[in-house]
Amino acid sequence: MNLVSPSEPLMHYDYKQFAHAKDFVFRMWCALASERHQQAPEDLSGACKYGSLFMRQVFGGSIEGHYAHQFNRIDLRIVDLSHDALDVRRMKTPYQHEAGYFDIPEYRIALQACAPRVDSWVQDFMREAG
Repeated sequence: MNLVSPSEPLMHYDYKQFAHAKDFVFRMWCALASERHQQAPEDLSGACKYGSLFMRQVFGGSIEGHYAHQFNRIDLRIVDLSHDALDVRRMKTPYQHEAGYFDIPEYRIALQACAPRVDSWVQDFMREAG
């Protein structure tokens, strides 16, 4: 299963849907922190695997990135739910793409570990979006 290559969208991407997706993923990120008995996050710092998998499933496109951050490319445009998160703002080159990074077996395993939760989030989001 290739989790980063282009996929077909479940819904059309636009700025209104982006805002809804960002709010939804942040709520889910907070719920995950609570489930793990961690402090509630202030933003989507650390959530890029989950966020980019989510966006790829909902809005299509592909996942790009490097060892420190991943984001989406939808219709030739960089789309990043975490664009304003503190960890991304601290990066010198957050939107650099190292395609070979996604071929590392350990990284693929890490993405696959996130996939079941993201699948559940996508189902909930689609119900919420109506």
